[in-house]
This record gives sequence, structure tokens and C-alpha cells, in this order.
Amino acid sequence: MPVIERVVSGLHPRRLALLQIHFCVVLWGFTAILGKLITLPALGLVIWRMCLVVAALALMRRVWLGIAAMTVKQRWVFAGIGALVALHWLTFYGSIKLANASIAVTCIALTPIFLAVLEPWITGKRFEPRELWLAVIAVPGVALVVGGVAPSMYAGIAVGTLSALLVALFGALNKCHIGHHAALSVTALELGAGAVLLMLLGAAWPALGPVFPVLDGRDALLMLLLAFGCTLLPFALSLVALRQLSAYQAQLAINLEPVYAILLAIPLLAEQRELSLQFYLGVALILAAVFAEPWVRKDAAGTVSTQTVGDRSS
Repeated sequence: MPVIERVVSGLHPRRLALLQIHFCVVLWGFTAILGKLITLPALGLVIWRMCLVVAALALMRRVWLGIAAMTVKQRWVFAGIGALVALHWLTFYGSIKLANASIAVTCIALTPIFLAVLEPWITGKRFEPRELWLAVIAVPGVALVVGGVAPSMYAGIAVGTLSALLVALFGALNKCHIGHHAALSVTALELGAGAVLLMLLGAAWPALGPVFPVLDGRDALLMLLLAFGCTLLPFALSLVALRQLSAYQAQLAINLEPVYAILLAIPLLAEQRELSLQFYLGVALILAAVFAEPWVRKDAAGTVSTQTVGDRSS
């Protein structure tokens, strides 16, 4: 459309990149909403999502070339990281099914707190004691969140917190190993290995539900939106946007993901009826710690490295 093209062409590249990254974060925020709307159990939902993304990536020749360029050891490393990605998505959607989308994304907001402790241990970077104050801010927030929901949702909070821990683990490991490997190839390898792990897990533990549940028309449409509209599309757009943004700018935008998800859950899922003011006060404290994280890390001068799809919390 000529009007849109003129507007876009008139934007400064960095401003356009900011718009792109915020659009990506909104799309990522929809993953929790779609996870609640799709009626499949968490295991089947994640396997379908992973397999659809991997199938799309497998059609790209450069993905195969990137995998072929890796050593056998590197492939096994990324396959192992993919297992953590799979378990993260399983617990993330499990948290949504056990509680709701707002609780799941609130738990994921705890990821920077875990990273403050885990990243120095995994990557060898210098430990910054100042980062511990993030946990000090977040702890009363978590207490308010727990006290602001029905006891029936406590299991969802526990599973969601485990999901945040897994994000921190595989995020730090990816940072150690991705190097100059092609992000699409790493993503395909990690998600492919993760899907295989979940299939084996489902076969060994039938209580998790069917490995490949049959999709009705509604679930099939929502699954396509989840896999392509909320995974591949924002991933591709973010790769372009991140070339123009500093780590500080990107981190502030990405930190908005739980905010967008919670705001979307109000009109789309009416979750505010299930949650109290105490819950939202707890969310505010946790997000205060999350938004303080870029200042504490003092990464504003750096540039953002390419991420894999698995680096997304959702």
C-alpha cells in the first residue's frame, strides 16, 4: 500500500527498528493467550508448535547448510539445549493450563532474577553482587502474587517458576555456544531435538496426554497462528530490528512482553475476574525488578547478538 510504504520509508532506521521490536513483543505476548485458547493438553500443544516450526525451517536450504557446518559435538550441545527449550515450553503452557495466562507470564518475568545468579556460573562472567537486589525487589512481589490468587492456582505458579528457571538455563547456555553459528540452523536443531524428547516423554508417560492429538478446525487455525504468526514471523522481524538497536533498547522492549500479555488477557480472556488487586501489585513489583535489570547490568553500550527462537520465554 503506497501510503504505508511512504510512512515507513520516511522513518529513521532506528525508529523503524523500535516499532518492529515492539510489534514482535506484542506477537510474543499473544503466545500465552493462544496457549489458553487452544484446547490441547500442554504436551500435544508444544509438540505441534515445535514440529510446525521445524517443518518450515527444514524447507530452507541455508538451515541445512548451517547444520552441516557444525561439528558433531556442537550438534549434540545444541540438541541438549533444545531439550531445555522443550521442557521450558512444556512447563510454560502447563502453567497456563493449571492457572491462567497472566500467572504464567508473571512467572516468566522472574527469568532475569535467575540469570543474575546462573549466568556468571555458566558463562564465567564476573558475578555482580548488585544484581542480587533484583531478587530482593522481586521476592515480596512473588509473595503478593501468590497471596492474590486462589489456592487452586498455586500449582500453576510453581510450574511457571520452574519454566522461568529453564529459560535462564538455556538462555545462558545459548550465549556460551551460539558463537557465529546461523541462528535459524541452531533454532531448527534445538526445536527438532526438543520435539523428539517430548515425543519420547509422552510415550513413556501417557498421563501427559497424546503425543499428536487430533486438531479440530479451531485448534488447527490457532496452532498455525501460534507457530507462524507468534514464532517464525516475530523471529524474522526481530533479526532485522536487532541490527539497529542497542542491548539496552532491545531489553526494555522485550521486558514489556508480560505487560502486553497481561493487558491482552483482560479483554480476550477476562482473567481480571480471577485475580485480585494484590496480584497486580505483586506483578508491579516483579516488573520493577525486571525493568531495573538493564541498568544493573549496564549493557547499554553493547549490541544485541542474534537470538534463536528458543531464546523467547514463550
